[in-house]
Amino acid sequence: MNKAALLEHLKMTLDARMQAAWKAMEAAQESANEQGKSSMGDKYETSRSMGQLDRDMFARQYESARQERVLLERINPNEVTERVALGSLVNTTAGRFIVAVSLGKISYEDETVMAVSSSSPIGVALMGKSSGDTFSFMGKNQHITGLI
Repeated sequence: MNKAALLEHLKMTLDARMQAAWKAMEAAQESANEQGKSSMGDKYETSRSMGQLDRDMFARQYESARQERVLLERINPNEVTERVALGSLVNTTAGRFIVAVSLGKISYEDETVMAVSSSSPIGVALMGKSSGDTFSFMGKNQHITGLI
C-alpha cells in the first residue's frame, strides 16, 4: 500500500468534511438571520438562538477538521521509522492502522485501514512499538507485523 497516496486520500476526506461543515455553518447562519428579520416575539428569538447554536457547532466541526488537515500536512509520507510514530502505517494481527488523525475505518484500494490519532486508545497502545512487538488492545494481545 502506498502511504503517500493513503495520506492524500485522508486529506481529501478531511477536505470534504470541511466543505460540508462550512456549507452547514453558512446555512445555519442564514437561517438565524432570517429568523431575526421576522422577529415577532420570544418564539422567534428562540429560533434565532437555536440557529446560532447550530452555526457554532458546525464552526467547531470545521475547525476540528481544519486542524487535523494541518496535522496531515506535517507528515512526511516517505519517512519510515523503526518505531511507531505519527504518520506510521502499521500492519498488525488486528489489521492495518495509520497513526495520523481519527477518521476511523477507511476503505482504500480495496483494503480497510483504521485511521487513528496518536492519542486514541489504539494509538497510545501502538506508539513507540517496533515490528515484532506485542501490544494489548481491548483485552487481547496483538502483534505488529510491519511498519511502512
